[in-house]
Amino acid sequence: MKLKITIIALLLSNFVFSQNKDLGSWHVINAQLSLNDKWEAFTELQARSNKFFDDFFYYEIKGGISYSINNNFSVLAGVGRYATYAGDGNFAKPFDNEEFRIWQQLTMNQYLDRLKIEHRYRAEQKWMPGGYRNRFRYRLNAMLPLNGVKLVPGTLYLNAYDEVFLNNKAPHFERNRFFGGAGYVLTPVTTVQAGYVYQYNYALDERGGKSFLQLSLMLQFDYDQERERIPHLMD
Repeated sequence: MKLKITIIALLLSNFVFSQNKDLGSWHVINAQLSLNDKWEAFTELQARSNKFFDDFFYYEIKGGISYSINNNFSVLAGVGRYATYAGDGNFAKPFDNEEFRIWQQLTMNQYLDRLKIEHRYRAEQKWMPGGYRNRFRYRLNAMLPLNGVKLVPGTLYLNAYDEVFLNNKAPHFERNRFFGGAGYVLTPVTTVQAGYVYQYNYALDERGGKSFLQLSLMLQFDYDQERERIPHLMD
């Protein structure tokens, strides 16, 4: 197991240093609290930088509550604040955008042997200085445990997803986001994950792509410590 983790860490390191100076970093801390077998509360903090661990330009703080209809379907409602900075440096003003957002989400799960597939549908309502806007997102996520069938402490896994962002104003196809990486379930509470994110914006005023190294810490406080630990980044 230690050898597998070392190999993955080396591959990620080689990838990072092979990128140009414009590789950014993307940091996520996610905490979930299971209230019972149906209800769960969550909060998530994010910070993103234009350069590798430098020039932080964005943060978001959000939280909400979800309800599991059964093992394959769940619904969620969330609220958050999102801030983007335009100045040079770390969180340097002026603000480029300040946003208040609420959203509703439906998640459907499929299980193909040990492969876990998630379909996530989200509708967002966004209030910004420039006005109100709707946005719609779909994410297809696949997670594969490597040294076991279930995601329990000591399990190493691969994770990949692709997400599209749409809105009801032209250009309707707003953004595409891809992630590929690996994670490790350390304890019944703690999971760590690292990987590569590529995000491409199609909006006319910010067309272009950006690469990030994403590092995530996921904390799951569960009323039932025997349940499988399936990481769920809100994002």
